[in-house]
Amino acid sequence: QVHLAESGGGVVHPGESLMLSCSASGRIFVLYNMGWYRQRPGEQRELVATITNGGTTVYGDSVKDRFAISRDGVKNTVHLQMNSLKSEDTALYVCLAEELIPPSEHWGNGTRVTVSS
Repeated sequence: QVHLAESGGGVVHPGESLMLSCSASGRIFVLYNMGWYRQRPGEQRELVATITNGGTTVYGDSVKDRFAISRDGVKNTVHLQMNSLKSEDTALYVCLAEELIPPSEHWGNGTRVTVSS
């Protein structure tokens, strides 16, 4: 079983920055892909950013010029640097880790980000 520990959420003002981190532990073979999704009340889960173990990144359209994802493969940890935060970035940010062998997805419980003036 893979356990994901998320950290870094909080309350900030518009224009400020936050960094989220997610560390995977447990019975891990290879985490092919790690990243973040977010969910606002009443809305579907939305892609924020993901990064493969080869370094390929994918960003959601609303964040790709402001957020940067990075990964420490040795530590199975992914970081999300969020800059120029906006009120619409307010959401529960949930970490994802995907394995290929066997094919499986693991989700964290989420860390809340609130951007408010």
